[in-house]
Amino acid sequence: MILYHGSTIDIVQIDLSKSKPNKDFGRAFYLSVDREQAMEMALFKAAFEEAEPVVNAFEFDESLLSQLRVKRFEEYSEEWAHFVYDNRTNPAGQFPHDYDIVYGPIANDRIGAQITRLKQGYITFKEFLRRIKYIKGITFQYAFCTQRAVDTLIKQ
Repeated sequence: MILYHGSTIDIVQIDLSKSKPNKDFGRAFYLSVDREQAMEMALFKAAFEEAEPVVNAFEFDESLLSQLRVKRFEEYSEEWAHFVYDNRTNPAGQFPHDYDIVYGPIANDRIGAQITRLKQGYITFKEFLRRIKYIKGITFQYAFCTQRAVDTLIKQ
């Protein structure tokens, strides 16, 4: 399978230490099967950084999934929302899970505001789940969380 990563640079070697903490599934290298989705992310980053968008493609052999610790979320659920919340609020540098790869829906870009509302008691967890669903509909992402997982990717 071919996976895509939106960026502003051509990624020759993936360096997990450059990944930002406190993302949906933690510090990881994020990819999508949807090239357009990766391009949207590249365009967003490019506008923010005043740079050119770049979509990097990587081949991943799905048969390797059986050799890796994988967590899958097939839909928006309370379990997914708790997982995202835990990763988004985790102290930097700590890892709230030990999965090599996490697959699941993307959270809404405005999740930070919803976390604040939940922490302050303005919304229930059920409402939090409703509000963090991606506005454009369900879209999935792969998070390669460990070097072991990253080493399975082949640059295209």
